Amino acid sequence: MSDIDNTATGGPTGSSRRRLLAGAAGLAAASAVGGWAVSSAQAQADPRRNTTAGGSRRVTDAVTQRGQRRLGTLKVSSLGMGTQTLPGTLYGPVTSRNDMVTLIRTAVDQGVTSFDTAEAYGPFEAESILGDSLRGVRDKVTITSKFGYDIDPATGTFGPAVLNSRPAHIRAAVDGMLKRLRTDRIDLLLQHRVDPAVPIEDVAGTVKDLIRQGKVLHWGLSEPGLNTIRRAHAVQPLTAIENEYSMIWRGPKTSVLPLCDELGIGFIPFSPLGAGFTTGTISPYTRFTAGDFRTQVPRNSAANMAANMPLVQLLQDWAVRKGATPTQISLAWLMAQRPYIVAIPSTTRLSHLIENIGTEQVTFTPTEITQLNAAVAAITIHGARLPQAALDMTGVEAPTR
Repeated sequence: MSDIDNTATGGPTGSSRRRLLAGAAGLAAASAVGGWAVSSAQAQADPRRNTTAGGSRRVTDAVTQRGQRRLGTLKVSSLGMGTQTLPGTLYGPVTSRNDMVTLIRTAVDQGVTSFDTAEAYGPFEAESILGDSLRGVRDKVTITSKFGYDIDPATGTFGPAVLNSRPAHIRAAVDGMLKRLRTDRIDLLLQHRVDPAVPIEDVAGTVKDLIRQGKVLHWGLSEPGLNTIRRAHAVQPLTAIENEYSMIWRGPKTSVLPLCDELGIGFIPFSPLGAGFTTGTISPYTRFTAGDFRTQVPRNSAANMAANMPLVQLLQDWAVRKGATPTQISLAWLMAQRPYIVAIPSTTRLSHLIENIGTEQVTFTPTEITQLNAAVAAITIHGARLPQAALDMTGVEAPTR
């Protein structure tokens, strides 16, 4: 049964969304570890219950996100929302398309103004859901979408080349995005993966033309090689790099992030919760359903998950210490690494959305983040983060002209 309800008209009214939020906040609070969580109603009834033993403010009553960050010159909410799971093709079926529309509208109501999608998600369906969801509020949000796979713009079928960033294909892809997203511009356009057959200068030049036309406002790359970042930035300044980054995959810390520091580029971590592992709800006994992408990931074998459980224990310990949840500790840790990091957790559940938003209330003192960084660095992670074929498309350097 869904934790998101709908009215007979196909979407909740403002008052019904508020009722949904009240219930979801309780569900999010119930997931906190160690019995530390209290609902927002309880916290309001007894303000003393809204602090931890150490005097820190509890986070389980947080519903509305207020903070903002900058990706380059682009201002966005401090925490964004990914949409890859919304079509129900990544981790398994969703309750309904209507529920996903409701979820996004609720996210906007609660202060989430940055949404990340791609033509490859579905394909096309995540963009379509997002476009339907943002009718009437488009000017209040920023949309990131991605091109780069060999997808037929008319049918949505994948072609034999896997990747395609040829200029004509980029232009056709963007025109399709604009229609599905019901908008006249893409706030942030990313190359989904570097095409080993197309010089990055050709890609950057094409995007530069799209920016001149007003169809695109900013651009970036996802999982590129470091030299490709420099070459692309020289043609058309990059606003953001989007790579996987979380407590369980820390590769960008010593490679991409120093380059972002140098060039003034923002950073978007996808899969910021390690595909669910750092939420503390997955264990070696977890069995994913048929069709769940995580069954293909070496890191998710029972043996590797067992070997990686010290990270979950660390998260649980810090969750108790901060009066938060493992999810919130995971996201807050990411945000503490750089002021220009904007994570995009994807969810299909309202309770998880509210829990994610509550991260804004979790802060670390300089001593705490030093301690937590050291503890995380001391834990060795076992198993590759992606199937080999997907890994082969990361860190690729584009060819020269």
